[in-house]
Amino acid sequence: MPQSHIMPGFRPALGFTLLYLTLIVLIPLSALLLKSLNLSPEQYWGILTNKRVIASFQVSFGAALIAAAVAAALGFVIAWTLVRYPFPGKKLFDALIDLPFALPTAVAGIVLATIYEPKGWIGKWVIEATGVQIAFKPLGIVFALIFIGLPFVVRTVEPVLQEFDLAMEEAAASLGASRWQAFIKVIFPNILPATITGFALAFARGVGEYGSVIFIAGNMPYISEVVPLLIITKLEQYDYAGATAIGLTMLVISFLLLLLINSLQWWVRRRSGQL
Repeated sequence: MPQSHIMPGFRPALGFTLLYLTLIVLIPLSALLLKSLNLSPEQYWGILTNKRVIASFQVSFGAALIAAAVAAALGFVIAWTLVRYPFPGKKLFDALIDLPFALPTAVAGIVLATIYEPKGWIGKWVIEATGVQIAFKPLGIVFALIFIGLPFVVRTVEPVLQEFDLAMEEAAASLGASRWQAFIKVIFPNILPATITGFALAFARGVGEYGSVIFIAGNMPYISEVVPLLIITKLEQYDYAGATAIGLTMLVISFLLLLLINSLQWWVRRRSGQL
């Protein structure tokens, strides 16, 4: 049977897909690009080399990368625990993992700021114990991005762990491998691509996050101001050219980083024999 006839209505479905991509993705991106063409190279470069803009890029991408890395490590452990170990309240805990998906980001930001502020339940204790302030600092941004990025890693790794063939572990054990060796040589290479995918999803979500960040960041220029907030500020000042230039640059950098991450994932899958 020809491949195009497997799904009934293939051509209408393909047409609807292309229409969706055009209206939702291509036209907005094209408008962003066309608006940027109104700027001369000198004007564009001048906007991007502004110290405040550079600082906001460093905060946004640095916090997103750190948060995605932490979420990848914690998400792997949580997914492993949910799949491999029975414990009381497991279903409730599993349901709570999806809470950031359902919770409005603004509400999450308010809750996190309330908890981690210097006089909050956890923030007060952390300051007294370590002298480190979480809320209204770049560290608060990292905490907010971990909160919203963790479910992406857990829900990406969990199905792979569930489908993992336990016979491979048993074979490794029968050949004399310790539990740690079986994990490093057998389990982890098969789970690593899914972990990288979860990392990429958490990073992509974190880079453009706005609602959960503005309440806990402090929004101080050069210190804790993220790129989405700077774009909103430019728009409120009717500086559409500056907002467009910053938005386009953020889009290009995010695309290149995601391309690098996906290339790494492809290389890992090929090296582990999954391709």
